[in-house]
Amino acid sequence: MPAPLRETAVTVAVLADPDDFNAMRQLPSFPHTDHTRYLADINDLLHSLAADGGHVTVALFDTDDYSDFCDDSRINPDAHTSRTAYTADLAATGPRITYTGQSLPDLLEALADADVRHATHAYATALLAELGHCGQCGRDLGIAAFEHASATVLTLLDLAGPGTHHLACSVPADEQLLADLITTIGDEIEDTFLCDTESTEFLTVLAVGMTWSGHGGLVLRTTTPDAPDRVHGWRLCQGRLHPLTEAEVFNAYCTDARTGEPIAPEPGIEYRAGFPLTTAHPHTHA
Repeated sequence: MPAPLRETAVTVAVLADPDDFNAMRQLPSFPHTDHTRYLADINDLLHSLAADGGHVTVALFDTDDYSDFCDDSRINPDAHTSRTAYTADLAATGPRITYTGQSLPDLLEALADADVRHATHAYATALLAELGHCGQCGRDLGIAAFEHASATVLTLLDLAGPGTHHLACSVPADEQLLADLITTIGDEIEDTFLCDTESTEFLTVLAVGMTWSGHGGLVLRTTTPDAPDRVHGWRLCQGRLHPLTEAEVFNAYCTDARTGEPIAPEPGIEYRAGFPLTTAHPHTHA
């Protein structure tokens, strides 16, 4: 492969959902007829691109989003050039997964998770934007909420100590917002780790719970060598995290946040009360 091509990034947009695939089949210019065969061809394409040494990412091709894109761009949806333009737009703005040789089912599962996180972040960001500005000081309330969420998480992790921490946040809004974050902390915490995409998505949802919603919950699971995992929990109320009791933590951790159905407790886990957090939010939105 020529050197310039090896240094070219490639994005492949995949019609992972059979309904999306069938919708595209209605377009005469779409060359595929069988979804299973199409996915196998995509898998072969990814292998080929990766074997050539290029950087390959994969995005989801959503037909509703594609239709909106074509309408906004005033281009014909029944053209391969339009599908290429849409893929290029996804490469710049949409969720993507780097292809490293993983199986297609694993890749599509990770991509679906990334798509949900991306949509959740967009919705939570819109909710924060609706908060407007403080009537007393003029401060952007959404930005203030995000900064408060960042400070709260840094304090929480500092109190939790070294280890691998998995934080999960649930916030009721017009749609249930769920976000999680996994990070490993050493003896000292640097706030720069909160600048990556997953951290930003998590903090945005937490900020919604601290302001727009005012309700929700947060669970922290900490893993350290040669010790049982520890689980702590808090209730979001009026812009602050209030510690749960051990019994409340057990009930929260053993309940599916999406369905409300009970989940069997895992062996070897210590359920502990949340520890007090003193960070106060100066702007609480009623």
